Amino acid sequence: MDNDSRSELYACNPITKCFRKLEDPPGSRLSDYSALAVSVNRVSHNYTVSIVKSNQVPRDFLQWQLSIYTYNSDRRTWMTSWTEVLTGWRGGDESVICNGNLYVLIYSTGGGYPENRHGLLAYRLSGRYSRDDKLIKGFIPAPCPLTCGRLMNLKDKLVMVGGIGKHDRPDIIKGIGIWVLNGREWQEIARMPHKFFQGFGEFDDVFASSGTDDLVYIQSYGGPSLLVFNLNQKQWKWSHKCPVTKRFPLQLFTGFCFEPRLEIAP
Repeated sequence: MDNDSRSELYACNPITKCFRKLEDPPGSRLSDYSALAVSVNRVSHNYTVSIVKSNQVPRDFLQWQLSIYTYNSDRRTWMTSWTEVLTGWRGGDESVICNGNLYVLIYSTGGGYPENRHGLLAYRLSGRYSRDDKLIKGFIPAPCPLTCGRLMNLKDKLVMVGGIGKHDRPDIIKGIGIWVLNGREWQEIARMPHKFFQGFGEFDDVFASSGTDDLVYIQSYGGPSLLVFNLNQKQWKWSHKCPVTKRFPLQLFTGFCFEPRLEIAP
């Protein structure tokens, strides 16, 4: 829940409608960019929440301080897990927890080649780090020039859906691809057929995407149409009629995925 003066964080089970307000994480409430991720232990039913905050170093556009805060529902406490100053890169609003790692999509703040406009950092939530360690040393480049990237955990696999930029204009989208991270290498799973890409009508360089199990959902912010890709069947199809209709030209749409579980309590 956000407004101009504050932000609040709640853990909620949409099925049981139970919720609980989490205490504020340490540090300043204000940040230039922040990314939220959550992971649930299927055995203990405890959950971990992470917030990645990125703030520009005063009077230096190239340097950004990246801070990672983690919350454990068992201990009901926050801790500052990591702080690092990045040069030429910043965090954004995209992160995900997968197999005990927190993955953060980072963005170039200037310089470098077009293929290096996006990258990935990995932080081991249970790992032990020294003061000399740097997450940027484990930088994983994007598989190709991207206009945007969306991260998701599908059956403990890190999946990224990205807008593929034109070769001469990497900020202009020409298609959409889906990749899975194997070790430190991206493996391309699929590229959206052009007929589906055209089916969105006007499609921005930035779009919404989430997923669960073997399904990836892709949606334009400008309309309620939802495209589904099945990772197992390698099949694309439009979802059934959306219950929401567009009522005015500038109306925006977005959404998220979750696995319904009655036994999970905030």
